[in-house]
Parts: sequence; C-alpha cells; structure tokens
Amino acid sequence: MLESTTSFGALLHLLRYARGYRRRIVLASTCSALNTFFDVMPEILIGIAIDVVVNQESSFVASLGFETPKSQILALGLLTLIIWIGESLFEYLYLILWRNLAQDLQADLRQDAYEQVQRQDMSFFESRGSGELTAILNDDVNQLERFLDGGANDFLQVFVTVILVGGVFFYVSPTIAMLAIMPIPFVIWGAFFFMRRATPLYADVRAQVGSLANRLANNLGGMATIKSFTAEQREAARLREASDRYVAANRRAISVSSAFVPLIRMVILAGFLATFIIGGFKTLDGTLNVGAYGMLVFLTQRLLWPLTRLAQTVDLYERAMASTRRILRLIETPSDVRNTGREILPQPTVGAIRFDALHFRYNNTDAGVENVTLDIPSGKTVALVGATGSGKSTLIKLLLRFYPVEAGQICIDNMPINSLTLASLRGSIGLVSQDVFLFEGTVRDNIAYGKPGASAEDIEQAATSAEAMEFIRQLPQGMETLVGERGVKLSGGQRQRLSLARAIVKDPPILILDEATSAVDNETEAAIQRSLATLSRNRTVLVVAHRLSTIVGADNIVVLDGGKVVEQGTHQELIELDGYYRRQWQVQTGASMAAGH
Repeated sequence: MLESTTSFGALLHLLRYARGYRRRIVLASTCSALNTFFDVMPEILIGIAIDVVVNQESSFVASLGFETPKSQILALGLLTLIIWIGESLFEYLYLILWRNLAQDLQADLRQDAYEQVQRQDMSFFESRGSGELTAILNDDVNQLERFLDGGANDFLQVFVTVILVGGVFFYVSPTIAMLAIMPIPFVIWGAFFFMRRATPLYADVRAQVGSLANRLANNLGGMATIKSFTAEQREAARLREASDRYVAANRRAISVSSAFVPLIRMVILAGFLATFIIGGFKTLDGTLNVGAYGMLVFLTQRLLWPLTRLAQTVDLYERAMASTRRILRLIETPSDVRNTGREILPQPTVGAIRFDALHFRYNNTDAGVENVTLDIPSGKTVALVGATGSGKSTLIKLLLRFYPVEAGQICIDNMPINSLTLASLRGSIGLVSQDVFLFEGTVRDNIAYGKPGASAEDIEQAATSAEAMEFIRQLPQGMETLVGERGVKLSGGQRQRLSLARAIVKDPPILILDEATSAVDNETEAAIQRSLATLSRNRTVLVVAHRLSTIVGADNIVVLDGGKVVEQGTHQELIELDGYYRRQWQVQTGASMAAGH
C-alpha cells in the first residue's frame, strides 16, 4: 500500500486499519454530538428566559400553555435540570468511550507493529536503530492516543456546534446568521492552510524523536565503553546536538501553530461584532425580539469562540497523523523472509543438513557465500572455520532463515527449509551464539526460555549439563536470582553457560554453536567442551569456531575463504593437506615458531 503523505490520507489509512472499531467510533461520536446538543441548549434557554421576563404573558413559553410568568420560569428551570443531566450523562459516556477506544486502538497498533517487527529478516534491524523502533512503538503510539483521548471529540463538537447553532441563527434571523457565519470559511481555510504548512514540520519532529531515541539507546547500551574511554563529555555533547535538532524542529512547528490562534481570533471578532451591532439595531427598531437578541449574542460566542481551540486541536491532530504515518508504515513493511511454508519436519527429526549450490550477498556489500555445497550427516559434529568475513556465520543465519537465500537451497532431512514453517524449522535448532542475550528476569526464567513450561527437573538437568549449577548455587537466591538487564549481574562465562543450558533444555535435534567459546575464559571453555562431548551424541552439531583447538575432535572441518569452501576433512587430514587450515593451526599453536628454533 502506498504511504499516505497528507494528514487526510493518514486519517483515511487509520480508519481503514480501525475498521473493527467502527461501531465503537460511531457510538462515541453519537455521544459527543448529543453532549454538544445539550451543551448548546443553556444559551437558548437564556434567550427564552429573557423573553419571559420582558414579555411575560405574551412570551414564547406562554404559547406552550404556561400562562403565568412564574409557571414559565419553573418550566424553564425543570428543562434546565434535564438539559444539565443530559449534558453530564453524555459527557461521561463520550469520555469513557473515546478513552477506552484510544487505549484499545493504541494497544492493537503497538502489538501489530511489534509483531511485524518480529517478522522482519535481520537486514531490517541492520538499517533501523533500536531507539527509532522504540520511539515508534512507544512515543508515536502514545501521540495518537493523546489525540483520540480528546482531539477527536473536539473536532466533532466544533462541527456539531456549527450545524446546530447555524440552524438556530437562520431560523431566528437569516441576515444575522449570514454575518455570524461569515468568519467560518476563513477559519476553515486557515486550518487547512496551517495543516499544509505543519505536515512536513511535524514529520521532521517525529524523525528527530527517532534520532534522539537512537542516540539515547546507543549511549545507555554502551555506557561501559563510554566510561572506559572517558568520553562522557563527548557523548553528552553529541546528545545535546541531537536534542537541539529536536528542539529546533519543534520550534519550527510551534511558530506555525502559534500564529494560527491570534489570526483566527481577529476573524472571529468580526463575526461577533456583526451580531452584536446589527442585532442590537434590529432590537431597537423592534424587528427582533429582545430575548432572541440575547440568545443570538450568547450563541455567537458559543458558535465562534470554540473555533479558537481549533488551532490546538489541529496541532494535536497533525502530531498524531505524523505519528500515524510512521506506525502504519512500520506495520506494512514487507519482510523478505516470509512464513509461507506449510510443511512440518517429521518427528523424530533426524537432523541431516544439506547446503546445495548456495549463493547469498548482503545488501551493498560483496560479503556472503558463493556456490557452497555441503553435506552434514545426522548425528555428526561439523566445524566451520575461516577468517572473519569468510561466510561461517552467514551459513548459520541462512540455515535459520534470518535472511532469504538468493540461489540454491538448504534442506533438513531432504526437506527444503523454505517449505517448512518457521516454527518447525527454528524449533528443531538450538543456537548458542557469541553474543549472549539474557532477558531481564531470574536464572530459571532464562534457562526455561528455550522450553516454556519446562519442569524444575528439566531446568536443573540442563544447568547441570552446561556445568552451570555450581555457580548458580552460589548466587544469592540460586535459580530465583535476578540476572538484570541483558544479564548484566553475571560474568561473561556465566552468561554463556546459561545460554548453553537454554539450548540444552530445548533438546533440539540440531545444535549450533556460533563462536560460543571465543569470549570466555579457559575454565568456561573447558566446561563447555565437556558439555558438548555429552550433548553431541545422537545430535547434529554445527560449530563455528575461531579457536581451532576447540574443534580438533569434529567429524568434519569445513574451511571457508571469501564465501567459498576451500578445504574440508578431519583435523589430521587438513594438517597433512598443508593448506589454509594447517597455516592457521601453526599460527595459533606456535608450531611454526617451534620449528624455527
């Protein structure tokens, strides 16, 4: 769907999205209209009361059967009570309806946007900052909620007021009606003029919000690095620059919105003076009833002064529509990796993997893999080694369908992974990566993340297999210890062991370790190696390794260079081949230096 570039287009787009809420929108709008009807009535009653006091037995109310002035006043008093009750009732109802609608709609928008983000391939996250996405999912959604809370009702009430009061004016005095409504076209023109001027300004405001959120998210996430390089002042200055750009964008929008109110007030004053003066002259020469004159004066204010709030409402509307465009654009962002497969891996899954003439390139770069053909038998441990950028991790990401394959295919148990549901594919794979991510919660929660509903026995067994139970018992609350955001309260080795336990409790037929031991100490590495010796039995294990000493016992070692397979075999076969692997082995073990001595 084409992006809505105007505020009106964004509103129509939002209404199409909210079609499931139409009944509630109509009900809320009806209550707003009825509240406005009752809200206008007191001004009319004031005019009728003046007519009663002046004309008494010959007043308008007398023609309804109330002969004495006192009975007329009592009747007006009772009617006033009914009107105030009606106004209060429908005000309560429209507040409840609009606010609940705002809450439900914003919750659905945030949920749909978040779920769409989850469906994106990894290239999406490489081009979008987490701060920007957070700003859309939080600040932009809240901006729309603020408009639905009050702005939508204000628009409706102004519209209904113009219709009701305009009808009374034309009934009482068409001449004064024409003079009173004369400013309204100018007000409407001014509102649309303002919207055209404000639309790009508020789009810039929302863009600067995303930029500022990105800066904050990056700095908070990298606080240790900032401190280690004593870059606090430098980062504070960069944040100030981003904040100043946001302030400047807001000032440009405010300069337009602030000019609207004074101009509209002067236009409205012309209509009020016309009613006040011309109506006064007509009353003096007897062509207009005194009560009618009083009613028209009060109604003129009721008709025109609410229009001064139109600028604030339009301002809120423009901000909301700028946010709406960003939210709906995110919801409708297509994903290159779509969950279109319908097949499910048979159980039990054997775990045989085949990469067949695989080709893939990252956007705007030559990095990737080219014509990779590789068989990984079930139950075997295969290691992928090579220099940085050789394509090791790329094969893992393609196997998990984090990116779409450009040519060739990947099969598990002779089934193309594109034909599988993402749940079936990824449910059969356990991943332990170099960059461990733990969720805020307890140790138990993080281990059980691999298998929701796992029993306490399963969790403890997985922790034992990952050699994590020893340090878990030493934590203040054991399994119930909070790990902090991203596991900040634990060491790198402890986080890595919990990550392994999380994969173990999942009990997948295929286990992937992507540089899982590259950032841990020797003790943790040895513990993980012992765990893998047990876990690799009757399981397909794919290891991406930088330390060659960790994969000496692999059934097959595949050497990648420039995205291509250049060597493969057992450790001993590759040493005897005297190629890339042997040279790297000599560098890492110091064998070449020993030979020189």
